[in-house]
Parts: sequence; structure tokens; C-alpha cells
Amino acid sequence: MSKKKIMIIFIGIVCVSFLALIFISTHKKSTQNNFSSADKIAVIHVDGVITSSHTTSSILSEGNGGTDQLIKDLHAAAEDTSVKAIVMRINSPGGAVTATEEVGEEMNKIRDNGKPIVVSMGDTAASGAYWLSACADKVYANPTTVTGSIGVYMPYSNWEELYQKIGIRQDKIKSGIHKDILSSDRPMTPEEHQMLQAIVDELYNGFVDVVAKGRHMDRERVKQLADGRIYTGKQAKELGLVDELGNYYDALDGTAAMVGISGKPQIKEFGKDNPLSLLFSANSKENLLKELFSGLTADTALKSIAPQAMPEKW
Repeated sequence: MSKKKIMIIFIGIVCVSFLALIFISTHKKSTQNNFSSADKIAVIHVDGVITSSHTTSSILSEGNGGTDQLIKDLHAAAEDTSVKAIVMRINSPGGAVTATEEVGEEMNKIRDNGKPIVVSMGDTAASGAYWLSACADKVYANPTTVTGSIGVYMPYSNWEELYQKIGIRQDKIKSGIHKDILSSDRPMTPEEHQMLQAIVDELYNGFVDVVAKGRHMDRERVKQLADGRIYTGKQAKELGLVDELGNYYDALDGTAAMVGISGKPQIKEFGKDNPLSLLFSANSKENLLKELFSGLTADTALKSIAPQAMPEKW
């Protein structure tokens, strides 16, 4: 058989497989959406970095941290009269400031309208992901979950000496003296440092307020815990940052009991219907971990889950 024929057959198999995945995914979603009208629990997945974008939920993406999709899912679950409560399954190191705030506000609106929200933490629910957790009615964590990281930092670098050594000179025309603040080719002035510190302090205080309100904790107590350190799920439970130790199914059972659903609850999932994500999820996760941690020391790896203030990241 010629190479051309083999290639045509291979492409045909791939196309058929892809169409089959789309059919299965669409059929599953259709069946799920037209299931019986019995009381259900909605499950919304928050995977990866939380960003003000829809791209992380696109057809080529396996994550579901884009706020466009998350808010759309929250609205759909809130408006579905058969859904009695929402479980947010979070596996995220955090994300952008505004994106996190937007999702948190939507969660608060839904709770104010009488529909409970429960968070189930996966491997990681730190920084901005803990912000979202603090907006829930109840939080479950595994004993080994990495959470906390309540705080803000603003990274910057000065490469001026390196540029000089390799013969690079940076020039710019700017509209104001602070337009190139955080530029890597010049030192930061004391005035600029003070300006940025004020921003970091403002963001930090907002984070503390959210945790204090959501967890019904004294603000000064939260500040004692909010020095940027991470906690295990077990430590977070002892400190009052989470409510229960348990896995995803414990959270489902607890949520069902909270809203009076007896027996095994019916589940309506959001954010996991992407056919390409089903095809590539294992490889993409492995590659993501390699990309995040390859060549990093333990110290810098832990710093990667800390909130970043610029450009607008926790």
C-alpha cells in the first residue's frame, strides 16, 4: 500500500474519531440537560489560572478558568430551577485580580438570591482561588490540598547592567515620567516604589476583607494568617479557613444534605463538555506540569502560586 493511501486512511480515522467525540459529547450534554426535573446539584469546574478571558474554555483548551465561561456557567446554574445548589470544584493556583473579583461577585449574588454554593478544593486552591472559596457557603478540602497564599506581591526586575554588558541600550519616548514604571532597563525611583506599594496594600486589604466577611472571622485574625504563606487542607481546617476535610464526593453528599436532597444526588456538570479536552487532557496536564516546574527550585515553584498584582494578577 502506498504512503499516500496510508496517510488518507489515517486522516480518515482521525476525522471519524473526532466526529464521534463531538457526537458523544453533544449527546451527553443534551441528555444531561433534558434529564428528569428532579432536584439536582450543579457542578462547575474551575481549572487552571483564573483569567478575564474566554480563551481558556475554547475548543483547543483543557482548562476552565476563563471568567466569561465561569460566569456563564454560574448564570445557567442559578437560573435552572431544578438546580438546588452549586458545587464549585476548584483546582487552581489563582489568577488575575479583576477576573477573581468578577467571579466572586457573581457567587455572592447567587447566594444572596437563596441558592447555596459549596467549594470542593482539589490539589490546589490558593491565592485568587482561595478568594473564590471564601465566597462560598461551605468549603471542603482534602487534607493534602495546597491552599491559603493570602497576600499580594508585585514582581519586577532590573536588567540594566546586563543590557550594558551585551551592548543593548533602551530608549523610549514617553508621555509622562511614570509611563515606564516597572521598566527593566532603569532603577525604580523611591516615589514610584511608594506608589506601587500603595497599590499592593490596597489589593491586600481588599483580599483580607473578602476572607474576613466570607469566613466570618475577625479581620485582625485574618491578617495574622494572611502573610502569603500556604497551608495544607488539614492546617486550613484547624485555622478556620475551610469547614470540612473531604473529597469531591464528600462535598456532593454534604451539599445534598444541606438542601434536603435524599439519596444520591443527580449531577449537572458544567465546563467539562469539550471533546478535544477529552482527547488531549492527559497529555496537556503532563505538559503543563513540565512547563511550570521544569528547572524551578522549590522556592520559586511555591512563589508561582502567590498572588501577583501586576499585570493585575493575584
